[in-house]
Amino acid sequence: MDLRVMRQIVEIAEHGHMTRAAETLGVTQSALSAALRKLEDELGTELFHRTGHGVEATEAGKVFIEHARITMLAADQTTRAVRSLVGLETGSIRVGAGATAAGYLLPGAIQAVRARYPGLRFSIREAGSAQVAQGVLSGELDLGVVTLPIDHPRGDELMVVKEIRDELMLIVPEGHALHGRKTFRWSDIEGDPVVAFEAGSAVRKLIDAAAAEHGVGLEVVMELRSIESIVQMVRADIGVGFVSKHGLPPNMGLRCKDGALTRRLGVVRALDRLPSRASAVFEGELLERL
Repeated sequence: MDLRVMRQIVEIAEHGHMTRAAETLGVTQSALSAALRKLEDELGTELFHRTGHGVEATEAGKVFIEHARITMLAADQTTRAVRSLVGLETGSIRVGAGATAAGYLLPGAIQAVRARYPGLRFSIREAGSAQVAQGVLSGELDLGVVTLPIDHPRGDELMVVKEIRDELMLIVPEGHALHGRKTFRWSDIEGDPVVAFEAGSAVRKLIDAAAAEHGVGLEVVMELRSIESIVQMVRADIGVGFVSKHGLPPNMGLRCKDGALTRRLGVVRALDRLPSRASAVFEGELLERL
């Protein structure tokens, strides 16, 4: 006797009708009747007798159903306890990422996983690539999204499980000479005030290097970490700025005509640690979406 048979008998008792019970269970009435007969043969007694409107449990059937419900409840509690242990019910997932990934790449995957496992808790640390890499290596983070190549002395201890191509785009205020255009050259913004990501960040290094390659020194007037903050400062006419294509507001964004400002992002985890069940589920969802 197994749990499946117990559930079938309980369902028959709750419906009081073989056909409706079979429909609920997704089996044919003949298969359900055969399972009932087999169980009654094993027990040596009838569990139900027919009435004018369906079936009704015998005294033996009532005893069986009572104990079946207790057994099914214990089985469900056992399943929940095991799932909790492996982290799919009450576990936590710790992810580190820069502004682009934290704001625009992670939310969809988090939403999907939370819909399936609402007991999971997420801790998202928004930080630069070097700090994220360090967090993954130290075990403070389960997973990270960093700019590649990994700028860390122990970068070879990280596994890149997925690469994502990103492009940085220029955004300008409405009154700017470039407003409404689709492309720009570095010479177009020479001398313009720039709202930039903080110095030392991977994105900032890429932008500074590209500008310098074309003989342009950027006039940085403000440094921020958040894409949304940069967008709002540009809209307030503080200066021009650069953001990921994933975070572009509608009708904004100019591609660099002197050479696309592309970068590679990588989803990383430590080579020497197996991911928890919860972390593995989230990683799978994130990779599928990317």
